[in-house]
Amino acid sequence: MGIKDFAPSWFASVMGTGALTLVSKAYSGKLPILGNFAEFLTYLNTVLFFVLLVPWVLRWLKYREDALRDLHHPVLGNFYGTIAIAMLILSADYLLVLKNTALAWVFWLAGVPLTVFFAFLIPYLFFTCEGIDTKAITPAWFIPPVGLIVIPISGAKLMTLASGTAREIIAFINIFAWGSGFFLYLALFALVMFRFIRHEPMPCGIAPSIWINLGPIGAGTSTLYALIKASGFITVKEPFLAFGLLFWGFGVWWLVMAILMTLHYVRKLNLPYSLAWWAFIFPLGAYVSATFNVGTTFGINAITDFGFVLYWLLLAIWLVTGVKTVRHFLLG
Repeated sequence: MGIKDFAPSWFASVMGTGALTLVSKAYSGKLPILGNFAEFLTYLNTVLFFVLLVPWVLRWLKYREDALRDLHHPVLGNFYGTIAIAMLILSADYLLVLKNTALAWVFWLAGVPLTVFFAFLIPYLFFTCEGIDTKAITPAWFIPPVGLIVIPISGAKLMTLASGTAREIIAFINIFAWGSGFFLYLALFALVMFRFIRHEPMPCGIAPSIWINLGPIGAGTSTLYALIKASGFITVKEPFLAFGLLFWGFGVWWLVMAILMTLHYVRKLNLPYSLAWWAFIFPLGAYVSATFNVGTTFGINAITDFGFVLYWLLLAIWLVTGVKTVRHFLLG
């Protein structure tokens, strides 16, 4: 793989590994060794991020035309937001797993402006182009709103560590991010459903993107809970928590549908390995995290245990995808 062909979607691997890190820590109460595994994954993910950062930057410096072409592409362009989301996930890893507040601040302060930038830039490019065929619409379009929704994942906790004007500014950012990300997701979800109904199944190479819909559902539920619980100015919290429970419930339907569609590709079409396989991991990890948060918030053990079963599916997919990625990278 040369720098010229470096795909912006590589940072989905950091997102997926970071999500696995967070749920490993969450379920370490059931299996303590998962706490040590989460710490290991945080360090591994940090190395992975900086290794990928080098070709990402070099491509913009040496092959700007190629990078710009991908940015304007109706599918690939959305993946440019993954580098910013990766920073936000790393911030959460350092804050919630290693309890390293300083590095959590660094990654969050770097990730937020970049996430917001891409959340405006990518839709703007689509709004001002000559038009996009509905066949080109995929769940990858959810990536910009997912980035916004993920901002409070550590932003909520960091808000409580700040004071005065800084605390109010962070609250402003968190609320703007979740609100705009959620409603942008709803609008794009309608378009994606229309594409699924109106056209034939997506090309086999991007079939795993079906799972991306679990990203905004899972991350949206978890960050809503974190934000509401951390916001002292919201005194009535139960309606928001109940809404998160319902939002999570919709995710059960999409999880089953994603599994059925994946089996359809395996049996009747094809599901070759590609970088798109990382689309299995972050969305499922976000949903497992939401399942843990919903179950523990309401004390519903059946939901928490359901999340623990999904955790092992997540770990298995991460291992398979990771091994295949390394293998294909080494083979060029």
